[in-house]
Amino acid sequence: MTTGMIINALGILDNPNATHSLAAAHKLVQDSADLTIDERTLADAHASGLTAVNITLGYTIGDAEPYAHTLHEIEVWDRIIAEHPDDLVKVLTPDDIRAAHRDGRIGVVYGFQNAVALDYDLSRVHQFRDLGVRVIQLTYNQANDLGDGAMAPENRGLTPFGREAVEALCDSRIMVDLSHSGENTCLDAIRVAKLPVSINHTGCRALVDLPRNKTDEELRLVADSGGFVGIYFMPFVHPTGHARAEDVVAHIVHAVDVCGEDHVGIGTDGSVTSIDDLDAYQARLAEHVAQRQAAGVGAAGERADTYPFVVDLRGVDQFRKLIGLLAHRGFSDDRIDKIMGRNFLAYADRVWSA
Repeated sequence: MTTGMIINALGILDNPNATHSLAAAHKLVQDSADLTIDERTLADAHASGLTAVNITLGYTIGDAEPYAHTLHEIEVWDRIIAEHPDDLVKVLTPDDIRAAHRDGRIGVVYGFQNAVALDYDLSRVHQFRDLGVRVIQLTYNQANDLGDGAMAPENRGLTPFGREAVEALCDSRIMVDLSHSGENTCLDAIRVAKLPVSINHTGCRALVDLPRNKTDEELRLVADSGGFVGIYFMPFVHPTGHARAEDVVAHIVHAVDVCGEDHVGIGTDGSVTSIDDLDAYQARLAEHVAQRQAAGVGAAGERADTYPFVVDLRGVDQFRKLIGLLAHRGFSDDRIDKIMGRNFLAYADRVWSA
């Protein structure tokens, strides 16, 4: 059995069973102040074997002023980490991840899922870098000032400002994350970027033809750039939306076939702590899905009758179960170690190291 690092290229630290948690509230707009980083959150994260996680902070969707909201979110997370020094560490370099693994702490990587807070001001790239942001996703599902998201019907690609932003992100050695981007935006960014780029949480469109999944061309070109592809634990890995662990494995296998074993990992897009009462959660889910659709930020494949996670690949055993399934498919311990963490760390070495 492999015993290496587990690095989640996009995940959540939260107790979704707490009254004010993001999951419990089904809030459309994320506010990190609503996260519940309590004893169970931390205990579950440790018990799962998690080494580091790229969390989403800052503006993604909604009516908040993007720049001010993003600065507030960074302050919130700085405070959370300062309050839990024995459990959490802010990741600024690849060696911080290695130290977290050595010391039994959990590395927290600051990342955005929408770059709209830049607001045509490239000096903010350097500001966010100085504040500890290490991953910036160009778009969410909709279009923004940089390019089209996966659900933007025009599929127009990067804007002129988007090209400038990608160049600035590379100059600042911030990961350019192309998750949620439209196909042409993704392809344009790969061509423009001077450093390897990533798709931190996605599936394979060759297996399930949904906009949130990436084509083989996108996956291959990201790998050819020296980049990274993280496969998510999301309903989009099965055409019905009722995804199972075996579907996640199938997408990992396909991604390895396309990208090679050195460029694929995991970006679950979920928490380690399980939702205890799925019936109560399901009862509120329809309203949340409807809100996202009405706001124009939902994705094809989001439905009220499907969970936004893989029901049999959650909780503190999710990573161990995935490791077992990959071993059952014939993956060696070395390959599994790469997928579970070493590939993301190697990618971080290529991007974050001066």
